[in-house]
Amino acid sequence: MIVWVSSFPRSGNTFLRIVLKHLYGVSTSVVYDVDGVAERLGAEMVGFIERPAAIEVMRESSEVHFVKTHRQRDGQIEETDPAICLVRDGRDALVSWARQRSETDSGRYETELQAMITRRDRVGTGGWGRNVLSWLRPPAPHRVLLRYEDLVRDPRTNVERAVATVAPQLRSLPGARIPAFSELQRADDRFFRRGHTATHRDELPDELHELFWSQPDNRAAMLLLGYDENSRNPDGSVR
Repeated sequence: MIVWVSSFPRSGNTFLRIVLKHLYGVSTSVVYDVDGVAERLGAEMVGFIERPAAIEVMRESSEVHFVKTHRQRDGQIEETDPAICLVRDGRDALVSWARQRSETDSGRYETELQAMITRRDRVGTGGWGRNVLSWLRPPAPHRVLLRYEDLVRDPRTNVERAVATVAPQLRSLPGARIPAFSELQRADDRFFRRGHTATHRDELPDELHELFWSQPDNRAAMLLLGYDENSRNPDGSVR
């Protein structure tokens, strides 16, 4: 059995994998040939394991296999595959990814960010809105929405809720402890940058904010998730 751990880059996927490792003792493989995050942070920290077999074989196994992907939902994912769909405000995710991509040359930040906002690839990661919509439409009970805000606010409760839907046979470990964000920052404070919401407020220039909302898929995904142009949370409160 495969459970996809899906998200657009910089939406909290690594933290989710760490929580899965600490709460359930399960490791995650990746859809890619190389796990760059595990290479950077260490396989033990991330909870990385090499894929034991081809995706098709893993799908037919009685064992639960968690597989990370940043790709849009495509032909490799079957309609019946369970998934934890981790989503973050697209503005925050894009800002964070552009910062990471310009780590060694901060002058490239806005160029990277603009390119990310306007990308329209129909395969692979693609643009933020198209990626999110591919996993959330049409809605399916076995594709569970997990918001970044909820993950960082209460990781135990919200991950347990998601896992209870996609892999109800799993039980959390007695005495499981989830690392605090400050601990992760000490390991790599450039990878674990800020760890909170609304980072776009002081990192997304006004003209790029307008460009973000001008992309139809971004607008559709943001409205589907309950975000608006005034940086409000889905419950209506201001961040």
